[in-house]
Amino acid sequence: MDILERANEFENRKFSFKTTSDRILAAREAKEIILGVNEVYKKQKDIKLMDLMKRLTVIKQKIEKRLKGRPLTAA
Repeated sequence: MDILERANEFENRKFSFKTTSDRILAAREAKEIILGVNEVYKKQKDIKLMDLMKRLTVIKQKIEKRLKGRPLTAA
């Protein structure tokens, strides 16, 4: 499958992770896709690819934030 097709499929996927393992795999997949799109971007310099990478990065950051959890606060 082409990297751009994978990126679009990943971006439009429903994210309902049941386990931490699912979140870790999704974060790794997002990173792999972003790096792949970046290689294409280096050659083509298409602004649409940059926008795609930015959207995927936001998704990846949300997944990673969920992985880290909420900090415990002492009240």
